[in-house]
Amino acid sequence: MNAPTVDGVLIQWGERLFYPGNRIVKSPRQPRLSGRVGNHRAQWVRQRIEAIVRRAPQVMVKVTGGGRGMRAIAAHFRYISKNGRLELIDDRDNKREGKESLRELAEEWRFGGSYIPEASERREAFNIMLSMPRGTDPNAVLEAAREFARDELADHAYVMVLHDHQANPHVHLSVRAESRHGARLNPRKADLHRWRETFAERLRDRGIDAEATRQFARGVARGHEALWRLRARDEGRVRNPKWSLKPRSSEGRKRTSEAWENIAFALSQSPEPTDQRLAATIVDYMGDVKNARERKQSDRVFSDRQPDPLVRDALRDRPSPSGPEPIR
Repeated sequence: MNAPTVDGVLIQWGERLFYPGNRIVKSPRQPRLSGRVGNHRAQWVRQRIEAIVRRAPQVMVKVTGGGRGMRAIAAHFRYISKNGRLELIDDRDNKREGKESLRELAEEWRFGGSYIPEASERREAFNIMLSMPRGTDPNAVLEAAREFARDELADHAYVMVLHDHQANPHVHLSVRAESRHGARLNPRKADLHRWRETFAERLRDRGIDAEATRQFARGVARGHEALWRLRARDEGRVRNPKWSLKPRSSEGRKRTSEAWENIAFALSQSPEPTDQRLAATIVDYMGDVKNARERKQSDRVFSDRQPDPLVRDALRDRPSPSGPEPIR
């Protein structure tokens, strides 16, 4: 397989892998490449694939809540600044420190646009956290967060503060929901992913290894049990004890595996040794992902399995090692 054909496969299947909802290829024909543009797109896919298989650190951008009124917003200012002990940076790059500065900031937000009452029925601010794994340079995280905010939140008032005293360096960012022109911030899932990509790019600009790849593109199938179910399970109120996390769609997993397989095959047929080595690394990576998924599923099935009634009764009537009392 010659290099242009390999690049065509990478573009076709790479876009399916990274942007499955936006790219629907109806024809099996390979896309035509237009010289430098096609080469650039193929190299972008190679870079993303290489970052995944070497397990580059993944950025986290999360909306952690928001204030419904000035009382809640001011309380969050105090929380993220440790009651004024940590330095806040606002959207004009002004640095604020101390309790008096926090009071001034709250009044600026209260009257800086539509009036924000003490308590409101709508969300007047969004609290966002931008984080990187342990060992990342905290100053680089802060500077990347500042550029992220300039890019994504340019029309909104915001303040941020760096927390580097915990395991992972992270930045707390509080954003006024209403922009200076009256538009309201309403982040959706696609916005959050774009924010992750922007933050990762700003970190890479500073020489920090960072990626923002969706879980399904990495082959990861994580799920988190809802808080109410955890509490119900602890209190013995779950009606179906065999309930477990709903697995990801088998169809979606099939599409992801198909994309990885086609990418690995194309790279293995490339005349370039670097592509061939990358193909071998993909095979190893997907093997590890599959093994981890099977172990997790096996653990889940085992934990949900109930003992046979005959075995349970036999254990109940069996004398304990410490005496004749039966196990209850």
